[in-house]
Amino acid sequence: MGSAISLRTDFDGARLRLLARQAKDANQARRLLALASIYDGGSRSDAARLGSVTLQIVRDWVVRFNARGPDGLINGKAPALASHVDN
Repeated sequence: MGSAISLRTDFDGARLRLLARQAKDANQARRLLALASIYDGGSRSDAARLGSVTLQIVRDWVVRFNARGPDGLINGKAPALASHVDN
């Protein structure tokens, strides 16, 4: 079993809870609160329960958060598929 991916160090639980209160997107707020619990010393399993998701989804949130910050936790549009076929 691999080790957990660390959360970025420029945020903490209190800041994520503040951002969750200000969020206009309910899913982003739920994800921020789940990650805040990890910053506060909770387990990834606790975060998964808080977010009503699996551990793999929490890992995906951590990766997105680390790469793009809180905005990485907003659902975006899926990438468009190519509408043409190369001959």
